[in-house]
Amino acid sequence: MSHSILRNTLVAALVFAAAPAFAYEKGDWAIGVGAHQVNPGSNNGTLAGGAINTDVGSDLSLTFTGEYFVADQWGVEVLAAWPFEHTVKLNGAEAATVKHLPPTFSLQYHFKGEKVSPFVGLGINYTTFFGINEKGPISGSQLELGNSWGLAAHAGLDFAVGDNHFIRVDVRKMDIDTKAKLNGSDIGTVNIDPIVYGAAYVWVF
Repeated sequence: MSHSILRNTLVAALVFAAAPAFAYEKGDWAIGVGAHQVNPGSNNGTLAGGAINTDVGSDLSLTFTGEYFVADQWGVEVLAAWPFEHTVKLNGAEAATVKHLPPTFSLQYHFKGEKVSPFVGLGINYTTFFGINEKGPISGSQLELGNSWGLAAHAGLDFAVGDNHFIRVDVRKMDIDTKAKLNGSDIGTVNIDPIVYGAAYVWVF
């Protein structure tokens, strides 16, 4: 083995050995700022007794998280976001745009690691809909979408980029179903059930 290869191997080993271990402790706070894509499921259900197929589009927006560690490696996280806006199609025709906010509360476990720390979580999502703009086939009508409660699963990886500074990539699966009304009459349930994925900068203190 050449001296340069041996030297580089030793340097790499020392750097790895000196890398700070992930050890979230009771009383820590983790604040995150990022961007996430809400990608609804491919089948959003039918309305009006099966006569209308619904299709809800995706959207990207800013997200914010705050997590407090109630015990070593265990955190309670709150997810907030800048409003997402989605296009709603009925039988393939653009019929509305709608905004929503998906605050989510999760209990999470963070595994110990060196440069990378995985985590998993489970919680409750509350989604509120607003800013509905009817167009096309329902222009001039009033569409209402009820608020939703559902489970939300969360998983991701934290990558160390400095002392107490991390880049996070994560994915959530949310149960979001909303009761739809048109001009005050119930027309069925829209099954959004999105996968939410993205990245964030996280600071722990």
